[in-house]
Amino acid sequence: MTSVATRPAVGELLRDWRLRRRLSQLDLAGDAGVSARHLSFVETGRASPSRDMVLHLAEQLEVPLRERNELLLAAGFAPVYGRRALDDPDMSAVRRAVDLVLAAYEPYPAVVVDRSWQLVAGNRSVALLTEGVAEELLAPPANVLRLSLHPDGLAPRILNLPQWRRHVLHRLDREAQLTGDPQLRALHRELAALPGGTDRTPPDGIAVPLRVRAGDDVLSFLSTVTTFGTAVDLTAAELSIEAFLPADPRTAEVLRGLAP
Repeated sequence: MTSVATRPAVGELLRDWRLRRRLSQLDLAGDAGVSARHLSFVETGRASPSRDMVLHLAEQLEVPLRERNELLLAAGFAPVYGRRALDDPDMSAVRRAVDLVLAAYEPYPAVVVDRSWQLVAGNRSVALLTEGVAEELLAPPANVLRLSLHPDGLAPRILNLPQWRRHVLHRLDREAQLTGDPQLRALHRELAALPGGTDRTPPDGIAVPLRVRAGDDVLSFLSTVTTFGTAVDLTAAELSIEAFLPADPRTAEVLRGLAP
């Protein structure tokens, strides 16, 4: 006999997201402007939420768009968030915005990544960071976190590898918890198993720098992340632009000197 997997009930999924956000039923009910009794009925399946209620609760719980579609399906409604390839003609405005931001960061390295940290695009200055990286790590779909921590990647050139490794793993672990994405959890397990050590001393500044050996120079970067916060398309909503800005005057001088 073949068993057929059943989709979890929408109330069960909403409860999981509430617990993941560390909210009580009373907390969420207050934030959403509904009664705790009604929310309890929704979570236990005694009440069927409307489409608008599912989306409203998902908004309060900051559920990612992909998982909001899953909530709608579990409640018996059609998904509302589409997913189009970045080369789709309707995505031309997104591509222009991405290209504009990447170009604006020159001569500083900047990459575009998807939700799984796979490389989507990068500006010309990224070559400074990928120099000497094994070809198999650069083959699509290249993962930028794997590139940074792998022994055949950027890791041998990172002078503060234990500190940077801790920063990357902490951020990845937090994203896996917030999104519930099993791919991110698997990536965290993979990267945590790589060598590199762990620095348990607290950072001595407001951000963890990336210190990279480049020839006879030591370049120090601070990373910033830009997202399309109001996007309603899954592809755009799951894109992030990470830029590596100079953390000291010497790094800025070197990068400006390398600019064409």
